[in-house]
Amino acid sequence: MPSRVYLDWNATTPLRAEARTAMLAAWELIGNPSSVHAEGREARRLVEEARATLAAAVGALPRNVVFTSTGTEANALALSPGLRRSSGGAVEQLLVSAVEHASVLSGGRFPADKVSQIPVTRAGVIDLDRLKALLGDGPPALVSIMAANNETGAIQPIAEAAGIVHGSGGLLHIDAIQALGKIPFDIKTVDADLATFSAHKIGGPKGVGALVLAEGIAGLEPVLRGGGQELSRRAGTENVAGIAGFGAAVRAALQTLPEDAERMATLRDSLENGIRGIAGAMVFADHVKRLPNTILFTAPGLKAETAVIGFDLEGVAVSSGSACSSGKVQPSHVLSAMGYDATVAQGAVRLSLGWSTEPDDINRALEAWRKLGNTLLRA
Repeated sequence: MPSRVYLDWNATTPLRAEARTAMLAAWELIGNPSSVHAEGREARRLVEEARATLAAAVGALPRNVVFTSTGTEANALALSPGLRRSSGGAVEQLLVSAVEHASVLSGGRFPADKVSQIPVTRAGVIDLDRLKALLGDGPPALVSIMAANNETGAIQPIAEAAGIVHGSGGLLHIDAIQALGKIPFDIKTVDADLATFSAHKIGGPKGVGALVLAEGIAGLEPVLRGGGQELSRRAGTENVAGIAGFGAAVRAALQTLPEDAERMATLRDSLENGIRGIAGAMVFADHVKRLPNTILFTAPGLKAETAVIGFDLEGVAVSSGSACSSGKVQPSHVLSAMGYDATVAQGAVRLSLGWSTEPDDINRALEAWRKLGNTLLRA
């Protein structure tokens, strides 16, 4: 039996060998990282090394990195109405792009009547003119935009949005969970105020995330209260092994980022060209900058649930979009926001590649799609 082909890297990634090694070593330690004895100090050393690694990777200071349990928790921590620059007033409203992850669309700790959505174009890119209009002369706003969409792969104009947001006196939060390790990301270069990350998207363990703040951002209120861990920003004993794995994954991902991105883009283009030639398939957001590893496509009459199952039976793991819907195949809110009707949205299939994807994986995925195109759409 041939091995299976994994093309759902945007949902989660295999654990990198470097992360596994770091975690195994961390599990041998017995100290609590908040304890002052030698055992505790050794656990603290691993946490702080990972904190420094992530900070350096994204252009921040270690003291501005807050480790969380997940990217979702990091987003919830970021979306707070108390945020402000150290010399300014607190934000009073939240604007989120219409294609955000569910953890951002939920609004965090903002009241529902203080949350508004920013429309996107047909290509899934934020409408900067509408952003400017929504900010208007209103109270200071926190604006949340993902660096790159988890479904289409579309890369957002973050730096341009930052200029608009800061010009209105607001703050900018970036969900960079899909961007880290696939494209360069630096919080200072894009002029963001907050950014969130997740370990398991880059070869680290599941269950570890991080919120990174730009220097001078104040007013962050903890979601979890209790002890003074994470510089009093997030109570609870740190997941030492998970954080150590996160740091190791960051180092490994950034070390090979340029060549991995180039190779994934070549494989993605080959896969995309093959998909287009079967059953009248179309690829979404194909005329804008995208992540080098992501394809979201559909074909006339295609049903995503049936297609995902069909690919699975052929030994190829794909998805219908975000994996954060309790295993349910649902119409994509991203495509709805882009202006596609429910019939099209219900047929969208996502294929996402990773650092170990091989040309043979692409060939097998295309072979599976040929079979599905013939049986599902031409019967």
